[in-house]
Amino acid sequence: MKRAVLAFALGCLFAAPASADGDRFPPVSNTVTKQECGSCHMAFQPQFLPARSWKAIMAGLDNHFGENASIDNDTALEIKTYLVNNAADSGWFRNSRILRGVKNEWTPLRITELPRWVHEHNEEVPAQVWNRKDIGSKANCKACHRDADRGNYDDD
Repeated sequence: MKRAVLAFALGCLFAAPASADGDRFPPVSNTVTKQECGSCHMAFQPQFLPARSWKAIMAGLDNHFGENASIDNDTALEIKTYLVNNAADSGWFRNSRILRGVKNEWTPLRITELPRWVHEHNEEVPAQVWNRKDIGSKANCKACHRDADRGNYDDD
């Protein structure tokens, strides 16, 4: 048992960067999360939101931003566990800049509400861009960040 825990810890150490402070995040590594969430939209990296946000999102799948995204309990538990364990305020990412300005009493449900996201996109993206049909919504990261699903949000 100790050997398995050590192997897991070492795997995490070498598989994930020490922080997600820049424009790069580890890609979603849980297959179920990729399949279920990715069937309707890009599966967002869990490091974008705090654990409390992922818990709230997973608790409200019957009204997931106006859609019924309900899934069976076992699948929901696996996804929730992955998201919470890898959230912005968990593990390696505990001090991530993504949560600057997010007070502990606030549970953001949209990545696009985060102060860092607003700052990065309001300064650089003209308002009319969000109305383009090929963009669709502010949550369509891949429209501008072609490698977003791989965790690369570089502007270049």
